[in-house]
Amino acid sequence: MTVIGLTGGIASGKSTVSKLLAAHGFVIVDADIAARQAVAKGTEGLKQVEAVFGPEAIEDGEMNRRYIGQQIFHDEEKRLALNSIIHPIVRDLMEEEKQTALAAGHPVVMDIPLLYENELEATVDEVWVVYVTMDVQLERLMTRNDLTEEEALARIASQLSIEEKKARADVVIDNNGSLADLERRIKEIVAEYYKSH
Repeated sequence: MTVIGLTGGIASGKSTVSKLLAAHGFVIVDADIAARQAVAKGTEGLKQVEAVFGPEAIEDGEMNRRYIGQQIFHDEEKRLALNSIIHPIVRDLMEEEKQTALAAGHPVVMDIPLLYENELEATVDEVWVVYVTMDVQLERLMTRNDLTEEEALARIASQLSIEEKKARADVVIDNNGSLADLERRIKEIVAEYYKSH
């Protein structure tokens, strides 16, 4: 069975694509879910975050995401420090989930927002990129996260450009249109996938 890496820019619609692929029989291994598990209440990961970022990093026993977000979006060193705690744990969790799905004979989609940024292409057989134009991305991100244009642009700039991701993709999933357009595109891609694998 094939392992597909699914990526895209922030607010490109990856979660929606994941849900649609899951409905077509793909097992989704989600890096964001694994990242939340990595720093869940009482975990070793959360203790390490507190050690690096101080007591403000914890709120009601959980990671204070807003505080951490403010720390890392404008400070490369802090972002790297957080990644060095979370990434190894996330990798182990995702690997375990992937192997279980493959053993059961399911095609696997590794939903990894920073697949290219973290140079993980070699860990998957194909890369599928959810693509939207920068304008659409900006508008969706501002609406979804209630951000100013400046805040949204800072988040977009912290990732590799969506055009670069599109250029490197094996399959491009265009999500500039409506949900119905996206559903049609996913059906085509899935049909093509099952025909060729």
